[in-house]
Amino acid sequence: MAKQTIENDIRKLRFAKGEMTQAQLAAVVGVTRQTILSLEACKYSPSLELAFRIATVFEVPLERVFRFSATELD
Repeated sequence: MAKQTIENDIRKLRFAKGEMTQAQLAAVVGVTRQTILSLEACKYSPSLELAFRIATVFEVPLERVFRFSATELD
């Protein structure tokens, strides 16, 4: 059985974009700051629409923001 997660580089991208805050990103993409916090902590997987909105804000391809990871469990 594999554990599947969606990892991301949102925090790195926020800082590269003029140290954008979680609240600023949340306002631009239309979610709460808590949603951005949960995304960065990999505790929440975004909808496809939200994922594209976030990538658009950072002007990068979706794959630069999010990656799918699966690890085998013993």
